[in-house]
Amino acid sequence: MDTKKLAATLLAWYDRHRRDLPWRARPGEKPDPYRVWLSEIMLQQTTVATVGPRFGAFLARWPNVRALAASPLDDVLHEWQGLGYYARARNLHACAREIVAAHGGKFPRDEAMLRALPGIGAYTAAAIAAFAFDLPATPLDGNIERVVARLFAVEEPLPGAKEKIRALAATLTPATRPGDYAQAAMDLGATICTPLRPACALCPWREPCQARARGIAEELPRQKPKKAKPQRYGVVFWAVRKDGAVLLRRRPDKGLLGGMMEFPSTPWREAKWPTPAVIEESPVRSDWRPVPGLVQHSFTHFDLALGIWIGTAPKKPPEGFVATPPERFGTLALPTLMKKVAAHVKDATSRLERKG
Repeated sequence: MDTKKLAATLLAWYDRHRRDLPWRARPGEKPDPYRVWLSEIMLQQTTVATVGPRFGAFLARWPNVRALAASPLDDVLHEWQGLGYYARARNLHACAREIVAAHGGKFPRDEAMLRALPGIGAYTAAAIAAFAFDLPATPLDGNIERVVARLFAVEEPLPGAKEKIRALAATLTPATRPGDYAQAAMDLGATICTPLRPACALCPWREPCQARARGIAEELPRQKPKKAKPQRYGVVFWAVRKDGAVLLRRRPDKGLLGGMMEFPSTPWREAKWPTPAVIEESPVRSDWRPVPGLVQHSFTHFDLALGIWIGTAPKKPPEGFVATPPERFGTLALPTLMKKVAAHVKDATSRLERKG
């Protein structure tokens, strides 16, 4: 394939059809590395439609990396609600602080130095290098991966084919306008070379595309069959004081939902919890009683079913706990799972009151 011609063709298409995204510099504008970095972290495992309005609100609150670095982590975690994967928010905050402390508030241009920062892997480092500094880097997101796999008809399934696709993608990156080229490839995958029913007739690369010629474009990239997720079980303790405040605690900084607030619970395990074991795990002594129903939640690597037991909390919270009234839950960095728990308790309580 004539890679120079391919790049030129795609750039010409991009100049006519580029998407207008809030974090993307317009033609003639100098890209802002902070916006590029922030958007890339937000877009990990999250859709453009979801990130769009949240990006503007985040930027209004923290317009630059120094402002973000100076903010308390709790504020960042609270603003991150709904974007998922809270480890990204913790790394975002840690990265901002390191950029200020070690790099004078400026993003390094070197990919290796970018990868050394918290929360920045190979893809994000390449994206920042290309989009913010117009360097000949080759970011490989799902869109570009799909476009390249189809262009070269790579039939080996992912994830095993990833390195082959990465090497092929690198052969296409031009020395001229590499940042625009990378964004063009992403736009092509997002709008034309889509996972289902790709619009091959509108594609600027339809002629050289080997998968289209073989009639297998929609089949690529192939994926290895996914294993069934394991099921885990737990019990949440809804401990309520006489004034209505509920016991909460902060999860450890590292690990799943790290640094977020939660209602205390048993560990999450593969076996269901019998009543004696539940009582042993309870945070305070109380006449615990189960709430009808379960809260179901799916994480990346497992599905979770939580039962909820209601009891009475002491006036003074035990060490490591706080007591917060439900009307103030919105001020806390509560993950979606814990919001589901609160909603389930509210609904179950309302039903019992109506029956009574």
